[in-house]
Amino acid sequence: MYGLLFVLLFFTAAVSAASFPDRFTTSSSVLRHKSQEYFELNHPLPSDLLPPSCSRRVLTHSFANTINGPPYSAPYSPPPPSDSDCSAPWSHVALEFRATCKGEQYDRIAGIWLGGVELLRTSTAEPTEKGIFWKLRKDITKYSSLLTRSDLTLTMMLENVVDRVFTGVYHVDVLFLFYKQTVAVIEPRISPIIPDHKLGIAPEEPADLIVPISDDGDRGFWFRIESESDSPSRQIRLPRNTRRVVLELYVSFHGDDEFWYSNPPNLYISTNNLTTGRGNGAYREVFVTVDGELVGSEVPFPVVFTGGINPLFWEPVVAIGAFNLPSYEFELTPFLGKLLDKKAHSFGIGVSDAISYWLVNANLHIWLDHKAKTVHAKSSLLPSPAIQLKRNAEFKLLDGSFKIKAQRRTGFVGWVKSSSGNYTTMFSQKYKFSSSISFAQNGTYKLVQQNVKADKEVRVVGENGVEVLRTRSKRRYPIQVITATLPGRKKDTYVLVTNVTHSMKEKSLRGGYLSRVNNFQDSKGWMEVRDHSVLSGTADTQQSFGYRGDYGCYLRLIDAVDGSLIRDNSSFHCLSPA
Repeated sequence: MYGLLFVLLFFTAAVSAASFPDRFTTSSSVLRHKSQEYFELNHPLPSDLLPPSCSRRVLTHSFANTINGPPYSAPYSPPPPSDSDCSAPWSHVALEFRATCKGEQYDRIAGIWLGGVELLRTSTAEPTEKGIFWKLRKDITKYSSLLTRSDLTLTMMLENVVDRVFTGVYHVDVLFLFYKQTVAVIEPRISPIIPDHKLGIAPEEPADLIVPISDDGDRGFWFRIESESDSPSRQIRLPRNTRRVVLELYVSFHGDDEFWYSNPPNLYISTNNLTTGRGNGAYREVFVTVDGELVGSEVPFPVVFTGGINPLFWEPVVAIGAFNLPSYEFELTPFLGKLLDKKAHSFGIGVSDAISYWLVNANLHIWLDHKAKTVHAKSSLLPSPAIQLKRNAEFKLLDGSFKIKAQRRTGFVGWVKSSSGNYTTMFSQKYKFSSSISFAQNGTYKLVQQNVKADKEVRVVGENGVEVLRTRSKRRYPIQVITATLPGRKKDTYVLVTNVTHSMKEKSLRGGYLSRVNNFQDSKGWMEVRDHSVLSGTADTQQSFGYRGDYGCYLRLIDAVDGSLIRDNSSFHCLSPA
């Protein structure tokens, strides 16, 4: 009995559940018999219903041993005005990202910028000896004002390591697809609440200017945040005829914070003399400031990269958001009374409780009044209450539980008088966060449960008090992760039993039209591991994706077992709400 207890204690010290979930690579001993296509479930773009008027390959590059090197850049030029079938204006523009890789390699984060403005945050799939390939499309119509310029550089950052062990080289092509046609609606639209033309600033109308809030580009244009004391910023002076401004935030998390939602508190780590660097608890909030004042914040969606938790789960369907990481928008129009003073203002980004490291940057979308040199604005800012945050920790040795509850509510109001009239914009945001982490069986079993409920709304009211525009987004994104560690068949291996369940539910009202997304993914399996290499294992991932919106409906159901699709059904019929 004492011998068994010693073995368990020794094994626990060597492989503590506090270090899980983790990231791994799939060893060549896990056989795959052919090259395979990987994909992320998402709804088709409206432009996918049409052939592109033209396409332009804007970047081709092989990312080999690029660690600590500069990003790859290429000059960009739009279709010339002489090409009447393809020159601006466009009804839609899509970015198509294609990649192939063969060998053994970790997942890698990547970003694509045009003139320092981020267009896509993505991560790579982990390859096999037989090779893999994948493709994704993202609508980039809202960046049209940049896409018409010929004085910009397209930049991509993907830091990769190629040596005797990690042999995978990522071969990448990026294309822009331009569309002149309009999209026919598959199903009748939901009637709009109020026509957009009454206001003259339809929420889907591309901005006149887009200004990056980013680093200098030597190592990519993202800022690298190593701790919560880091708060990078940029000084920006807005044009005096700005009538609307929206900040778009890109964020990803890595290193000791890649699985921030599973991190135990520092007291648990120090009390048990654990060597893991994953501390500071399981709450993170990414916030945006103007001149040091909070203007918005987000608890980011917990994207799992393809080497995360159990890489066998993500073959061939990757986790939600892994190929197209979400961005977050903040309406800053209520602040124009402060920003239109001919002075430069500091736009900053930070992460509460952050540890190394986070990659963040933002884009400032600016709409102008083309009939006036200046507009008048006034901000009637409401006080932002402090976050309500409660933490509870109970543990004895390696077993215990840690709970966190948080909520925040913010609201800002301001009016803008332009050539189209005097309109008051109200931006409100609230979210509720709950987290529970439990350790059992001498710390070898770990259960992580987190749920985020976020609600964001923009309302615009005319001088007569009539609401002329409203956008609202309600998101729910729970995640549950279970890991249990057991001794392996050999002294230098261990077995990790893993379950992951996560989802993204979103209900959006934009431009008077309602859309719903329900994306649910459930993965179960185990793997035998040496160091961070998966030697063998099994995995079953089931996913359902439903969309209902102004361009129709889409439903897709998949089931992947040990890297092979055993079910893949899709439908475009609106049988029931998503």
